[in-house]
Amino acid sequence: MNDQFELVSRILRLLADEPDQKWSLPELSDHFGVSAHHLQRTFRRFVGVSPKKFQQFLDKQRAVARLKEGQTVLDTALDLGLSGPGRLHDLLVTAEAITPGEARALGRGVRMTFGSGLTPLGPAILAWTGRGITFLGFAAERPENEVCLQLKSQWPRAEFDRDDTSAQLRLDTIFALKPGESVAVWLRGSPFQIKVWEALLEIPPATRISYGQLARRLGKPGASRAVGSAIGRNPVAWLIPCHRVITSLGTPGGYRWGVKTKMIMNSWESGQARGAA
Repeated sequence: MNDQFELVSRILRLLADEPDQKWSLPELSDHFGVSAHHLQRTFRRFVGVSPKKFQQFLDKQRAVARLKEGQTVLDTALDLGLSGPGRLHDLLVTAEAITPGEARALGRGVRMTFGSGLTPLGPAILAWTGRGITFLGFAAERPENEVCLQLKSQWPRAEFDRDDTSAQLRLDTIFALKPGESVAVWLRGSPFQIKVWEALLEIPPATRISYGQLARRLGKPGASRAVGSAIGRNPVAWLIPCHRVITSLGTPGGYRWGVKTKMIMNSWESGQARGAA
C-alpha cells in the first residue's frame, strides 16, 4: 500500500503545485512513468474521482461557492441530525479531553508512542496512547523533525517511544476506515481550544465555512482571531477537520502543515463526496 500512497501523494502534490496547468491522463502517465490505466485506477481508489475531476476541485471559484453554501449546509445537517460532534466522513471520532490535573502535569506520567509513515496526503507523524490518538501532523511541507518537535512541545513532560512500523499500520487504518467505524482521539488543550475543536467535528465533509462563521456558531462573533488561533493549535489534523475552515474570500487561509496540504485535503474531500453521490 505504501507504493500506492506514494504515487497518489506525488500526483496530488503536482496538481496542487501547478493548479493552472490542466494535466491530461496521458501527460500524467508519462510524467510518473506508469500506465494510464494503473494511474487512473489507483488515483480513483484513494481519491474517489479521476485526476481530471480533482483538478476542477482546486478551482478557487468552487471554494467560494462552497463557502457560500457552507453555513446553510451545516445548519441543515445539524437540524436533521445528519452530522454532529463526532462525525467525520461518516466515521465516529470519539474526542476525550484530558482532565485539568492532567493538563497541569504537561504529560508527566504519560508514555506515548509515535512514528512516521506515508499517507495519500504525504508523510505524516502520528502519536497515540491507550486512550487514543494524541497527534497527527503532515510533513510534506514541513521538515519531519519540525513536526516531531511540535508534537513534543504539546506534551513536554511525556515519555516517547518511537515505532514507525506501528505508526504506518495505524495510518493505513485511518485512511481505510469505512462508514460506521470509529477512531478515538485524546486531546490536550485549553477549555476554549477544546470547544473549538469539538465544533470542527460538526462541519460535514466537503463543506467550507469561514473563521467568522465558526466564531458565530460558537457564540463568539467577535472572536474570529481567537478561533483561528485555536484552529491553528489543532493537534490531530484531518481527523479533527480544521482544513474545512477557510477565509471569507474563499482562499485557503493559513494552515499549520502547509497551505497546499490544506488545498489537497479539501479537494480530496470534494472528490470523495462526489464519488459517493
